[in-house]
Amino acid sequence: MTRARLEEPDEGPRSKRAAILTAAIEYFGEAGYEATKWSAIAGQVGIGQTALYHYFESKAHCLLTIMRLELQRSRARFVEATGQTSDPTEALRAAVRAAFAVSDHEILQMRILQNNISLLAGTRTSKREETERQAARELVQLIERDWVRLLTQGMSRGEFPVRDAHTMALALLGMIVSVWRWYRPTGTTPLAEVSELIEGCCVRMVTQ
Repeated sequence: MTRARLEEPDEGPRSKRAAILTAAIEYFGEAGYEATKWSAIAGQVGIGQTALYHYFESKAHCLLTIMRLELQRSRARFVEATGQTSDPTEALRAAVRAAFAVSDHEILQMRILQNNISLLAGTRTSKREETERQAARELVQLIERDWVRLLTQGMSRGEFPVRDAHTMALALLGMIVSVWRWYRPTGTTPLAEVSELIEGCCVRMVTQ
């Protein structure tokens, strides 16, 4: 699997921002955010801890940036996958398959997002942290709207039974993202099997 490309502006060949984010994703995803020391990330990148603050003013700022980037990546993948068909059921299948067509590094990003999603609920006192939090919350809302739109189109065309599209969208998203709390690439169940199972469950939920 290929590593995820972080969607950050090019800050020049000497910038350590992407390397810091990559190291933080590995540490936060494997050991957990609370258990990770900020200094460990600096050591992994090969810089002093003080140098981290040139890029991120805190460990929480780095975490919120990772969460925002993951939401951007997930939404872009959804838009790309569903834009290739006009059939509502196939669009639903494509959306679910796209959610699980991920690299090991992206799995860590999604695990970080789900394990720390409550961080988006409370206002941050730091301006830079709050900017990242608000951007992430806006992306969450856009993702929900994307799924509501997909379901509404299917209902309006008579492909899906008419239900509360927002509630159904939240139920589908909840089932999909819950996987990242327990799934491990080293486990006994291949991700392809998980994807197939969740895809079938989502289609049955929506169409029956």
